[in-house]
Amino acid sequence: MWPYLSANYGLGIVWAAVAGLTFQFFLNMEIERYTLIKGESIFVGLARRWRHLPWWFIVSTLAAFSWPGIVAASAKILAIPLGIEHFEYLAMFFLILIGAILSLGPVLYRTVEGFQKIVIGVSVPIIIGITLYLVHPSDVAALLSGLVGHGDGYWFLPRGLPLFTFLGAMAYAGAGGNLNLAQSFYIKDKGYGMGHYSGRITSILTGKAESIELEGATFEANEDNINIFRRWWRLINLEHGLIFWLTGAVTIMALIMLAYITSYGASGTASGIDFIGNEGRMVGNITAGWLGTVFFLITGLTLFATQFTVLDATSRIAAENLVLVKADRADVRHLPKYYYGTVWAQILFGLAVFALGFSEPRTLITLGAVLNAVAMFVYIILVLIVNRRDLPPTLRPALWRQALLVLMWLFLGLVATLAVWQFFIT
Repeated sequence: MWPYLSANYGLGIVWAAVAGLTFQFFLNMEIERYTLIKGESIFVGLARRWRHLPWWFIVSTLAAFSWPGIVAASAKILAIPLGIEHFEYLAMFFLILIGAILSLGPVLYRTVEGFQKIVIGVSVPIIIGITLYLVHPSDVAALLSGLVGHGDGYWFLPRGLPLFTFLGAMAYAGAGGNLNLAQSFYIKDKGYGMGHYSGRITSILTGKAESIELEGATFEANEDNINIFRRWWRLINLEHGLIFWLTGAVTIMALIMLAYITSYGASGTASGIDFIGNEGRMVGNITAGWLGTVFFLITGLTLFATQFTVLDATSRIAAENLVLVKADRADVRHLPKYYYGTVWAQILFGLAVFALGFSEPRTLITLGAVLNAVAMFVYIILVLIVNRRDLPPTLRPALWRQALLVLMWLFLGLVATLAVWQFFIT
């Protein structure tokens, strides 16, 4: 979504992409803080305080992410070098392929992590390399101006910017929506901190069942334990800072810059994701022709990997909250069945959407992104309340971190209000 905005409005919106990513870094760290200390997902803590909240997370997660816009974009881009006319069929095949990979991997997290390592290790260096090859000093100057909000004839927001698209892009600057809350699962699956004592989801077809503990256990807040926690805290801040924030910021700026270099001011950028076609063709024309094909393949593969991760995380969220709505928490033994049932239910929904003729990627992505921004607006304050009230005083977030979350909450609320005003009034 950020490359789309830069292709149409220039580099003056770069500040918002970095701001959205930075806000979500600090939000993710508060989610990870809870699980690192409590050994359970943030959903358990939220459900303990607000009994019916799991229903909201089930509905808001599936309503926002079940729309198959990301896989549609992947298929539409890959259909260009493959010479496929009806990309919808390719998208349907991709959905089934993702379901098969998730279902057959023995240990769920290892399957997802292994796949992502390959995609990130290949795609990110190539995208950055292509961008560096094409960039000019004047483009770098425009990017630096955009980081402080100065664009081509505007400051911060250009005239005519569709605010619903901007709101969705802010949500997708990071994981977006309820996917940020899935950071809890990452802490548990990696065995970090108190997450070491919870089990993992394994394949019901090929994996060996593990004992899964939904409700965690914490530790006494004495000096020795607090020092151990602080070491863990420094580790996950460093890890998330490098992998999520730094890699994310560099990649987003590279993609924004590439869209700007190849598509800004060109015709055909306002409709759907056609600007990506412009990018690939321009890359091919400026460089060796085959590099344009590589661009299409890498971009399509990256979006495929994104859909892969989204389908996994949303199913994890829905499955755990399905257990939480039950009075008998012993139902946790059915967590793998709930997970794989949700995976295939979302796949069937996506197939139905394509079968009914809804296939324009940007429309589907924007719809999901706006819903995710609303979901974030709801839970940001809830996460802050839980961390302030349910964690030991010495382990609670610092005041400046709390202030950042409140600022993010207010900003999302303001943009959402302005977006509604723009849509209905103008």
